[in-house]
This record gives sequence, C-alpha cells and structure tokens, in this order.
Amino acid sequence: MGKYFGTDGFRGEANVGLTADHAYKVGRFLGWYYGEIKRLSGSDEPARIVIGKDTRRSSYMFEYALVGGLTASGADAYLLHVTTTPSVAYITKVDDFDCGIMISASHNPFYDNGIKLINKSGEKMDEETILLIEDYIDGKLRAFGKNLSEIPYARREKIGSTVDYVAGRNRYIGYLISLGIYSFKGVKVGLDCANGSSWNIAKAVFDALGAKTYVMGAEPNGLNINQDVGSTHIDALRKFVVDNGLDVGFAYDGDADRCLCVDENGNVVTGDHILYIYAKYMKSRGKLLTNTVVTTVMSNFGLYKAFDELGIGYAKTAVGDKYVYEYMQKNGCRIGGEQSGHIIFSKYASTGDGILTSLKLMEVMLASKKKMSQLCEGLTIYPQLLKNVKVKDKAEALSDPDVVKAVEDAEKSIGERGRILVRESGTEPLIRVMAEAETEELCREYVDGIVSVIISKGHAV
Repeated sequence: MGKYFGTDGFRGEANVGLTADHAYKVGRFLGWYYGEIKRLSGSDEPARIVIGKDTRRSSYMFEYALVGGLTASGADAYLLHVTTTPSVAYITKVDDFDCGIMISASHNPFYDNGIKLINKSGEKMDEETILLIEDYIDGKLRAFGKNLSEIPYARREKIGSTVDYVAGRNRYIGYLISLGIYSFKGVKVGLDCANGSSWNIAKAVFDALGAKTYVMGAEPNGLNINQDVGSTHIDALRKFVVDNGLDVGFAYDGDADRCLCVDENGNVVTGDHILYIYAKYMKSRGKLLTNTVVTTVMSNFGLYKAFDELGIGYAKTAVGDKYVYEYMQKNGCRIGGEQSGHIIFSKYASTGDGILTSLKLMEVMLASKKKMSQLCEGLTIYPQLLKNVKVKDKAEALSDPDVVKAVEDAEKSIGERGRILVRESGTEPLIRVMAEAETEELCREYVDGIVSVIISKGHAV
C-alpha cells in the first residue's frame, strides 16, 4: 500500500483525508500520463478516460475536480454518472479506454469517499503507476525515466472535452441481462440497493429477466448511502424478505461490487456460502477449472471442511479482492472471493460484481430447482467474532511487543480447535481482531483479551 492509495483506492473523509485538490491532481496526472503514452507511440489522439460515481453528495465534487484535471491536461473525460464499480471496469475494457475511475467509498458512511483506479484491461491499477501519482500529489514528478518540473497545461484545441456516456452504463446493463440463461418468471426477489450505485441498475436487470422484483434501499439522497441498509446492514433485508414472503433476497454495498444473500427463511447467506454453492455447482458440471476456489484468510474454517468433503481444492490469499483476482489470473482459477461478498467470476468479470453474483446464484437455484436454504446444506459455519479497534497508528499497534505476545498466546491456546487473525484494515485506521472457535464464548474470550491489550497500551483512539 502507498501513502494515499490503499488496497481499494484513495479513501478518506471528504475534504479531510481526501480533498477536491487531491482529485484534481489525480486527474491532472492521469490525463497527461496517458496522453504521453499515446504521443510516444506515435498517436496524436487524446487520452480517453471513463468515470463513474456512487450516490454520495461529495461524489459530484470529486467528479468535477477529476474532470477539471483531466481536461486541463488534454484528456477527454467520459461520464457514466451514477453507476457501479464493476460497470466502470467492464466499460473501460470493452470500449478501449485508457483507464477508468470510480468515485466511491464502497461500504463506508456517506461522509467518506474514495477514488478507485482501473487499468485498460478492467483490472485494478498497477502499483507502479499509483506510486507515480502519489509522487505528483507530493510535488514530485518523475515519469518515463526522467524528472520533470511540472505537467504542462493543454492549450487551444488540445484542451480536453467532457462526454456524457450514459450509453456505456446501458450497455453494461445489457451485458448483465445477457448472462441470465434462465427466466426468472414466478420468482419473488428482494433487492437491497443500499441507497447506492445499484439503485437504478439492479431492478432493471431483474425485471428484464422476468422476476417479480421487490426493492428497498433505492431512494438515495446523497446522505443515506449504506445507512441501515445494504450488505453491511443485512438485517433490513432479512426482515424485508420474511415480511413480503419472498423466495430470495440480495443486498449490495454502496458501489455494488459486493453481494450478500438472504434465503427464504431470512437466514444470511455469506460470501463463504456463495463460494460453496457456486463451486459445488461448477464441479458438478465439470466447469471448475483447476478444481480450486480462491479464498482469503478471513474465510471460515467450516468452508474448508466442506470443500474437503467435496474434493474441491482451495487457496488462501491476503484480504482484498485485488489479491484474490491476482491469484486467479496467475493460476487460471474461475471463482474466488471474500466472506464479505466480494465474489469474482473470472469468466465474466475482472472484479467483484454484486449484481452478477446475484444472477449466478439465481442460475443455481433455477438449474437445481432448489430453494436457497437447500443450496446451503452441507456447509456448517463455525462461530466467528470480529472486532474493529480504531487506532492512532496501525503499524505501531501491530508491532507493539505486548500486542504481539497477546496474539501469540491466544494462538497457542486455541491450537487446532480454531484460529486467531489480527490484521490492519487496508482502507480505514482500524486493527481487525478475529477469532474462530468451537463456541461464541471462546471467540469472545480470545478477541476481548487481545483488544484489551491494544487499548491498555494506548493505541486506541
């Protein structure tokens, strides 16, 4: 991770940790950098960069700041307006843009925001380019093997233009609809759009495929994204499904790259359940290439036990869909994801896509003629407790000898009956302390013990 960009982009409280000036500088650099790449290859065409945003009030500010920087450097900015992160990744790739930008802080509260960068292949931007951007933000400009004094402003006819590109978002909707191989007619589906990016996309897809669609969390006002709705507040959808007698429900996060599910009884279907359901489905059809599912270290012990019984292999990566995707690409794996609902289907997308995930779960339900609760049978989730501790300095807290000893003691105590995981958040000033054990009481004992040491040593805010 760099100084500004973490595992999921440059994120912070709007106009505190992430300012309009930051966005302008990101635009200035990207517009110039990709224009120079074209110029050095012999092309006189301007850089073409596509931008999407979520429903936060500050997203408009950051969009305009980015556009100002891009066009000042001579690039053309194409605006998808309110849309999902996976749609930006899809359009960047299929419409041959030089890069894509998504303005979103995902599942964070409305007052946070972020800038996610996507390369021309629809994947997360490479670290080398991100470091060049960070240097420019800090007043240093080095690119193409030389130091430069400043990025020149475009002049006259070389100043970039802004293009309304809502057609790109509509093309993405069409792509999702094309992936629905079964009619959803007669199925009552609940969608929780988190008052975020999916609010004007998800229902259109499910309606087109014939579902009887019930929607909540689809009244964004700039301040209510993720507020008591969406995948991080799943209880709202659980009640919605039960109260309306629905067959299944799907909850997205703010930028709709995550999806969690609720079965017909109101039970939560996590990312681990989704990996189990779809991997089992793929294996039964001979489609699970490499016979490997890519997980992160946060996946539940019960998932691995279920995979062992099915004869399905698995890999574990660091937390972050970026790392999951990198492993999948390197090793030719078809499915991977996180417990939080970031699920990647590499045949269809280069990033987690919440709406796509819900479509693939619908496919399994319809192909097997089973209810969602039945599809979860065979997977036993072990009790797991996660607590987040807001700290002054993540690295200092994790390297504190007393904290290290507390973690080691807990690991020795739990042995092979569970596991302890303590890590820093890639997007927030948090230390995440997790325990997985035979009972909830044991989980609480181990987690509280480590958290108390972090607090007693003065690391907590």
